[in-house]
Amino acid sequence: MDPSSLAAAIMSSQAGLTKLGLAAQFERMHADLGGAIAKLIDSAQQNIKSLANVASGIGTNLDVAA
Repeated sequence: MDPSSLAAAIMSSQAGLTKLGLAAQFERMHADLGGAIAKLIDSAQQNIKSLANVASGIGTNLDVAA
């Protein structure tokens, strides 16, 4: 095996490891994002429950001209 093909194989191997590392990092970020969305939905549901006893029509005539 000549030195140039050996060097090319090593460089290709290093590039593959870098791509694998980046893919793993993206997967972790994706999993974290799913957890954050679940927490957001849960807190929104809790906030909706606290507004369940509010009388109808509250907040419909809001003056934002000031």
